[in-house]
Amino acid sequence: MAFLGLRKWPTPVLRPLWPFFAASGITYFLVAKAQDIGVRSEGFRNDPRNPYAAQIAKEEHH
Repeated sequence: MAFLGLRKWPTPVLRPLWPFFAASGITYFLVAKAQDIGVRSEGFRNDPRNPYAAQIAKEEHH
């Protein structure tokens, strides 16, 4: 008999969902790399709307 909807044994959560956690981490990493490559591309490197323009210019002088 379930008491307040709780079972005798806990329902596994992490074991069946580990592929989704791994895929979300990989997707986050790849999107971040794509953004970094896009921000540093030749067409957007010197764009005044680029929030990383000053940082990229500082790194190029070294």
